[in-house]
Amino acid sequence: MDELLLVPGSAAHDLSDRAGFDDDFLGVPVPVPALAGVETVILAYTHFSVLMRLDKRLAAVTALGMDGRKLMDLERSGIPWRLDPRLAEDQQTGERLYARNNIDRGHLVRRASAVWGDTPAEAARANEDTFHYTNAAPQAAKFNQGLDLWLGLESYLQEHAADYGRRLVVFTGPIFGDSDPVYRGVDIPLLFFKVAVFLQGGNLAATGYVVDQTPQLADLPDVPRPGVADEAPPLGPFRTYQVPVRDIAALTGLELDQLVAVDRMPIASELPTARVTSTWRELLSPECLDLDFDLHGD
Repeated sequence: MDELLLVPGSAAHDLSDRAGFDDDFLGVPVPVPALAGVETVILAYTHFSVLMRLDKRLAAVTALGMDGRKLMDLERSGIPWRLDPRLAEDQQTGERLYARNNIDRGHLVRRASAVWGDTPAEAARANEDTFHYTNAAPQAAKFNQGLDLWLGLESYLQEHAADYGRRLVVFTGPIFGDSDPVYRGVDIPLLFFKVAVFLQGGNLAATGYVVDQTPQLADLPDVPRPGVADEAPPLGPFRTYQVPVRDIAALTGLELDQLVAVDRMPIASELPTARVTSTWRELLSPECLDLDFDLHGD
């Protein structure tokens, strides 16, 4: 991973004291996945870190430690989205991408999942930190705002961490591909992944998920229309899959060997040489969401 040195934040917006994601959050070292071959920079926030891909001006992966015993319910109203002062403006994707279209700033680290702490001030700091554009990715408005399976998965993770006082690590990010549309100079990822990491019987375990916002062919215009060069690309209905973690590693280039070895998806170990997507299981309802662990114990 080619990592850049960061300059201190401005006095008006100083992030220099942020500790970021704790590799030892689960009591077993789980580092932020590395990405070789491209220029990256890691940014520390409260309870999470973002590994930025400077060539894409978007995150490669976010890493969150969620403590279900300390979650707090704080409002999001009045918190502005802002650029990270530790990066140059042309190294991150700001408001220009999201203005006057149906593309949302989709939180990669879910706001409510990061809002925990020993004090309300700590939780409030995490709340505000999630509203950095470095923690956003372009998503269809319906996907980001609707009560669909992807948000259902995030709620499942958060609610069970809270109900059983669990600690979870969640890695989230885009999956960039050759068919991603380019809009206002930014590649719009059509796939996103999430890997949940937890302890099962004292041992590390993980499960992987992918959401697809690829438009259906029927949604695409037959021919280009004049005068709409800046029109946002169509983004489609959302299909959510449980997938082998090794497939996420193959599609993203992220170093996930540690988590591939502890994948709880049964078919992942039964068919370790199967081609990517051949073992993906589509989740058709919230009842299909399954982390495959005993929620009552560590």
